Amino acid sequence: MKNHDIVEKNIGLMIILTVIAISFGALVEIVPQFFVENNREPIAGLKPLGPVALEGRDIYIREGCHVCHTQMVRPLRAEVERYGHYSMAQEHVYEHPFLWGSKRTGPDLARVGGRYSDEWHRAHLYNPRNVVPESIMPSYPWLFDNVVTGDHTAAKMRALRTVGVPYTDEDIASAAKPFVGGRVTEIDALVVYLQQLGTLVQQKR
Repeated sequence: MKNHDIVEKNIGLMIILTVIAISFGALVEIVPQFFVENNREPIAGLKPLGPVALEGRDIYIREGCHVCHTQMVRPLRAEVERYGHYSMAQEHVYEHPFLWGSKRTGPDLARVGGRYSDEWHRAHLYNPRNVVPESIMPSYPWLFDNVVTGDHTAAKMRALRTVGVPYTDEDIASAAKPFVGGRVTEIDALVVYLQQLGTLVQQKR
């Protein structure tokens, strides 16, 4: 009891011991995962995002979607029953940065791909309350007007290739083709990105 009192009354000592405890926990929980070979192998069928989905992902990040929506289903019964199969590292080996997150103001989106139609996503992003009356999500009408030029898509692919994403020279050379003539709006790109999320893993509906 006396030793406990000493720690509680000495803030400096308490900080040091807290840092030691957290560091030990991190070493035990996190470091071993880097040596699990299975965590670094892509899941069967995983391919790098195509040009339109890649731009959609950047729009998703730009608009702060990842701040309110996680892309990480925890391996808990309640989570799996609501969202689908728990998230696996192999699904995310090509993600830089990864978007797992920890805060859910809105539902998790790890398995949202294919659950709703393109039209539903468009209506939801234009005005969420049109399809979910109780939603507190903001509207994104400008996505329907802004055109994706694709001017920087090839550069993004080259950058991602330097960190291990297997884009080929052909992928990079043809990166701008889908955007020629202003045919792709930001809403198009964002919906393409959303519709591929979690589709490689069997979803429990």
